[in-house]
Amino acid sequence: MKSPAVAKRILDALERHHPDADTELHHSNAFELLVATILSAQSSDQRVNEVTPALFARYPDARALAAAPTDELEAQIRSTGFFRQKSRALIGMSAALVDRHAGQVPASMEALTALPGVGRKTANVVLGHALGVPGLPVDRHVLRVANRLGLTHSADPVKVEADLGALYPPKRWTRVSDNLILHGRRICRPTRPACEICNARKDCDFFISGGAVVKGVGGRARKSGRPGQRRPTRQGAGPPTAAGRDGRKRR
Repeated sequence: MKSPAVAKRILDALERHHPDADTELHHSNAFELLVATILSAQSSDQRVNEVTPALFARYPDARALAAAPTDELEAQIRSTGFFRQKSRALIGMSAALVDRHAGQVPASMEALTALPGVGRKTANVVLGHALGVPGLPVDRHVLRVANRLGLTHSADPVKVEADLGALYPPKRWTRVSDNLILHGRRICRPTRPACEICNARKDCDFFISGGAVVKGVGGRARKSGRPGQRRPTRQGAGPPTAAGRDGRKRR
């Protein structure tokens, strides 16, 4: 893992790419963000943002959503995928908020994760972005980018959260997550990472180990594969020939 000084330098580099990093889920309060984050599972933020304006207009608070007819709610959120499971989670979560917290979203990890359909990642999103409590959400982008940079060496989201939390002060946890997420979406993609424009490449384990070669500095960027992995070649294969779809040589 990196030292705190190098970790700070990496975050500063990422923030130059994403100076306004924040959640891309539209919301106006903690309840709306909780609902939107549950809907975002296996969906895109853009898709969720298309659904939530009408959803929030119809069910503006926990009491209203807890009483939502299942078939009507499923129809409204169908486009986000897994709509039956999400409908059950939203109604159950809302009912629990009404029963246990007078309809308000609690500001603690323990209370949030006790709600139906709410895990650590969702709780951290709401804590950090809507309740002013330090939270460090770990999604697939955070896992990939943090490991590539060398900020952690684990595929376990809880361990990654702990590693990042040890490297950065709590007041920066949410910014750390937001920057890693946006970097994973826009620059450090699963394949064809844009290392040539990454401000953090000099401190990046993936880049230093040869996982990517910077265009104009060391050749072409590899399309995909593990760091240093070469594309296999067929033994005995001759030079390529121009052929049509039926395998015959073109004249």
